[in-house]
Amino acid sequence: MSIPIRVDNALYEEAKECAAAEFRTVPLQIAYWAKIGKAALDNPDLPIEFIRDVLIGKTQKSEPFEFVE
Repeated sequence: MSIPIRVDNALYEEAKECAAAEFRTVPLQIAYWAKIGKAALDNPDLPIEFIRDVLIGKTQKSEPFEFVE
């Protein structure tokens, strides 16, 4: 479900530029920034780069690791 929101023009234009560079739509770029910002506020001791990398890693496919004794 999507809900329309008002966004400052300057923020929209910046999101538009970043969205094009990262192959996202403007709404997805703003949602991405919001997700990183929320995670940063919830985890103030973690660097933003770490948070970004964890969020990227969560979207990647992976195979289960099997420990061998």
